[in-house]
Amino acid sequence: MQHADRHALIDMFLAASGWEGARRVPLAGDASFRKYERIFLGGKQVVLMDAPPDKEDIRPFMKIAGHLLNAGMSAPQILASDTTQGLLLLEDLGDGLFARALHKAPGLEEELYLAAADVLVDLYHQAAHTKYHDVPVYDMKRFLQQVALVPEWFLPLITGAEQSEALKEEYLDLWRALLACLPDIRQVLILYDFHAENLLWLPEREGARRVGLLDFQDAVMGSPAYDMVSFLEDARRDVAPQTVARIIEYYLKRTSIPRDDFMLAYAMIGAQRNCRIVGTFARLAVRDGKPHYLNYLPRVWRHLEHDLKHPLLAPLKAWIDANVPHQWRGALVLDDTKMRATV
Repeated sequence: MQHADRHALIDMFLAASGWEGARRVPLAGDASFRKYERIFLGGKQVVLMDAPPDKEDIRPFMKIAGHLLNAGMSAPQILASDTTQGLLLLEDLGDGLFARALHKAPGLEEELYLAAADVLVDLYHQAAHTKYHDVPVYDMKRFLQQVALVPEWFLPLITGAEQSEALKEEYLDLWRALLACLPDIRQVLILYDFHAENLLWLPEREGARRVGLLDFQDAVMGSPAYDMVSFLEDARRDVAPQTVARIIEYYLKRTSIPRDDFMLAYAMIGAQRNCRIVGTFARLAVRDGKPHYLNYLPRVWRHLEHDLKHPLLAPLKAWIDANVPHQWRGALVLDDTKMRATV
């Protein structure tokens, strides 16, 4: 669909939803095809999500928003929808992203992160009596598809050559063995992209509702360690070590998960998630023409190296040390002529 046609379609949607003639102001997007606008009319404001239906499906977002709102969380209320055209009008939760608030006031880090931990504590306890029949499970197939991005995209980026199937299978076999040892902790609703760029500080609210939730359409069922890793091992900002320690202690106390089980799950899922991010950022640079994502890799590698210190992850650490020399774990620059990285 042409841009002008999409613009007119949105105007029709707004008119049908009671927002005819509203002023539209673009908002920053993300790594997806979705676009956002703030809509103003008569002293009121809402947010428009524009997700072209040939690129995105808004129904998972709507489904998870319903689960979160029913659980008393601060997901945005859905005010109007057109699933055929991929359009939503959402409650405007403001601009108070954790990342922005902490840039202005770093001293708030522990307070904000404890509030975010409250969200995850509530999700853990709710999972004991809530059935999420319509939410996919984060299963072995998905785990392996994601970690495979390292040999498929990152290693070719630094070597300039396709990697052998034998090397890829050796790597995946290590992961199969590791994931078979993943501690059996209660499965919870994982919001998946739970980090400072997707959390809003709403201090006028109470409890877990002080945290506004965004970008949760990829939610799955899986280990409670996943979202803890997501916001404590953030690819885009450094979290103070004392904050990380405080949040983990707080979470364990509030959930009564055995420490050894949780810390193994945290290291294992942290390694899996950071391998996925390394591969994803390489793919974004090479395939999608977004080389700025390579700027985040040094931090992601620091997180991964920390996770690999767990004794049970020693075989994976050995494989990575053998195939990714330390000089390739820093800032990389994409050589457009060869589509490979340079240090």
